[in-house]
Amino acid sequence: MLALCMALVGPSAPTGALFAGAQSAPAVRDVVPNRVMTWNICNPCEVSDVDRAAEIAAAAPQVIGLQEACVRDVEWIREYLKNLHGLDYHVEYGSVLRKWGRCGGTPWNPGAFGQAILSAAPMRDPVNVEYPDGGSEDRGYMAVTTTVGDRSVRVFNTHLAQRRQETVRADQTRVLAAEVARHDRAILLGDFNAVPDSPELTGIWALATDADPQCHPSPTGTCQPTTDWQSKFDYVFLRGFVPLRHRVHPTPYSDHHPLHTDVDPT
Repeated sequence: MLALCMALVGPSAPTGALFAGAQSAPAVRDVVPNRVMTWNICNPCEVSDVDRAAEIAAAAPQVIGLQEACVRDVEWIREYLKNLHGLDYHVEYGSVLRKWGRCGGTPWNPGAFGQAILSAAPMRDPVNVEYPDGGSEDRGYMAVTTTVGDRSVRVFNTHLAQRRQETVRADQTRVLAAEVARHDRAILLGDFNAVPDSPELTGIWALATDADPQCHPSPTGTCQPTTDWQSKFDYVFLRGFVPLRHRVHPTPYSDHHPLHTDVDPT
């Protein structure tokens, strides 16, 4: 019976989750109030949500955008952040498909897959938009209004079409840029599956700057890689904010590395 239960839960179940007992909650920690983070957590991957939560807790961002996020995984990550690290986050989901192969569940009720935003402050006015053409897999963006530092800001989180689908990504960024342009203060997080000088990112660069001041949409820019294959695909784009410091933290728990930046509103 236990084996059947684990088979039905599928690959999204965190390591040890079925056997986790009651634990004493640690003292509540403070997040870094002006820190934002993006991370493609990789799915399907045989990774423990305990480890994913520990990676997030090490940076303790006020806001984090996750891509390739299964709802069940995010639920466990939130629990571990609260119960093991004393960090309490609100959550909004931007799921774009239901797929057993990605997120487990049951064949007749597969888990939801897409984006998620965790925020220490409450969020309002959430939207979830699926791109008209996702490419080889459904893709989209989500947006919420929350607080970074002491400023209200519109936060976007997206995952663009996979590599070698440049024309699809170009259409997706046109949809995204039109919405970002409506806001004087915005933070755009995500896995864009494109290096900085890719033509499909031109519209985004026209609206916002990268959290890394040395990274530009030209071959002369010095952009720190964010993936195991030494490409920069992950971004924190800022509109109405100035970057103070940033860090890419290599991790064994995903093929993308967590990227966080501290910001100051202009």
